This record gives sequence, C-alpha cells and structure tokens, in this order.
Amino acid sequence: MNKVVTFGEMLLRLSTERHLRFSQAGMYRSTYAGGEFNVSVSLANYGVETEFITRLPDNDIGKCALMEMRKCNVSADHVLLGGERLGIYFLETGAGTRGSKVVYDRAHSSLSTIQTGMIDWHKVFKGATWFHWSGVTPAVSESAAEVCLEAIKVAHEMGLTISSDLNYRSKLWNYGKEPDQVMPELLKYSNVILGDLDTAFFMLGKQQQNPDYQDKDTLPKLYDILFKECPDLQTVATTLRYSVSASHQKIGGVLYDGKELVTAAIREVTPVVDRVGSGDAFMGGLIYGLLQKGFDKEKALNFAVAACCLKHTIAGDYNLATMEEVEKLVAGDSSGKVTR
Repeated sequence: MNKVVTFGEMLLRLSTERHLRFSQAGMYRSTYAGGEFNVSVSLANYGVETEFITRLPDNDIGKCALMEMRKCNVSADHVLLGGERLGIYFLETGAGTRGSKVVYDRAHSSLSTIQTGMIDWHKVFKGATWFHWSGVTPAVSESAAEVCLEAIKVAHEMGLTISSDLNYRSKLWNYGKEPDQVMPELLKYSNVILGDLDTAFFMLGKQQQNPDYQDKDTLPKLYDILFKECPDLQTVATTLRYSVSASHQKIGGVLYDGKELVTAAIREVTPVVDRVGSGDAFMGGLIYGLLQKGFDKEKALNFAVAACCLKHTIAGDYNLATMEEVEKLVAGDSSGKVTR
C-alpha cells in the first residue's frame, strides 16, 4: 500500500472576499494553506494515505492548524511544535484583466527556524513509499533548506520515490543565497519533477532556452538536459497555462519520461473561482496517476490536468475535488450539471 509523505510550511491564508482590493477590505477570510500540504489534501481525497511534516507554534493558532490537517484526513503524527509563529500570506483575488496579488508575512515563522536533527526522518519514512517537497521550502530560510536536504537524503537512502515541484517564489529568496546555489544539490535526487523548463534551467544555473512546448521535436532534447543534471530522474512534467485573464484560464500539460513525450489537450476554465493552489492540484493528480498500476503516462497526465482545472472552481488553497469528479472530467464530461 502506498503512503506519501510531504514536507513544507503550513500557512494562515487571509484573503479578501468578493474580489475586493486590500484597500477596500474590512475583513479577511481565514483559511489554511501551503503547497506541500495542498498536495497531501489532494491525495487524501483520492484515498491515498498521506502524512504532512511541518513545524507549528505551540499555541492556539498552531493547534487549529493541526485540527485542519486531521479534518482533511492528513496524518500529523510527526508534526513538531515550537518556534514563534505561524507564517501568513495575504491574498487579493483578481478578476478579469486585474491579476491577483500576494503579500507574505513569514519572517521568524516556526518552519523558518527549524534545524537539522529535529526530525527523525528514518522514523517518519518507515512504511512510506513516496516523499514530496517543493522549491518553496528551501526559499523560506537557509535552515529550512538544510532540513529539506536532510529529508531528501534519508528518503533516497530508504528507497522512496522522490518528487519535487520547482515552485519558484522570487519574494521568498532573501536570505543571501540564490536558487542556483541551493537547488541543484536538492534536485539531483528527484525521480519526478514538476515545473517549466526555464525555471528548471534557472534553478540549475543553466542558460534559459525559451522553449516552444508545441515543438515536439526540440522539446525532448531540452528535457534531456534535466535528465543529465538529475541522474535519478524518471519523469518530468510541465503544466501549460495560457492566461486569457484572471477569470479565464486555459490549462494543458506535457510529460516526458526520457523516451516518450506525452501531451494533454488544452482545457478551458471560466469563470475562475480561485487560481491559487491549482499547481499543487496538478502535482497531487500527477502523483496519484503515477502511483496507479492501471494508469499509463498519458492517463496520469490527463488526470493531473483535470485535477488542476477543477481546483480553479474551488475557493481556498487546496483541491477538494473527488476522484470521481476528476475522472468524470478526464472522460470528457465538463457540463457541470447538477447531480441529483
């Protein structure tokens, strides 16, 4: 039986309602968030056993975050308590031609002050088959990056499949190191990578190529550069997003396994309810698809794209679409009819 462990920061998300600007908001809707946690929630919805590893403050807000994890059927057995505070991000939800905005308030958060040796990763990974992390965690602080590497090395030693979502956040890399000084060592152990090629090349210190994702002859050669840099890599996927407006998105995907290039048809999503977390929904769908023995690469990719599309229709950070809803969209039913 599969068990997926994810590691990252859990955040309090404060978002404006009804597409109000920050300057107009008299109140904010509070929910919980975090890229790696979002992935765990998706997988739990699909019936996969998941566990989220993080560090939370030992106060009422941290305990509420723990309750949220358990409510979402995500195990919190190895969550650390300590540190000063829970990280926060503010979201101004865009509409039409006005994009959304994010303001981070994560300095001195509990996860940012985590240290190596605090987590017994051998104990955490006992019975697990998959470990997932993202580029957000090593951007939070140097010590968080060191703990992430510590986890990756133990997961590699214990034979877990390791996946990573590149998730570049320019506003977070502010502790004196650039991604290409940190990410190459982390990524070299990855078996599955989700991200666009330019972000991957940037993080690996390679020249960016401005790839044409419609060029099926050149694209495999560019992906091969990643396979050369990451010797354990088995699968790389890219979410294709064409933004017509904040309220209208077109979503597709590409997957390459070192031999075959697979593409998914572009799907239109309009109106968009909440775009944030849609990449994590893609990642959760991809992991689920790759775990299924009955799924080939094309079906796994289409499942990921459909999950991503459905997330755009759901408020909050994580995808609450069921496996049945995703499979219905994969099968071509996008009617949105009432189920009675």
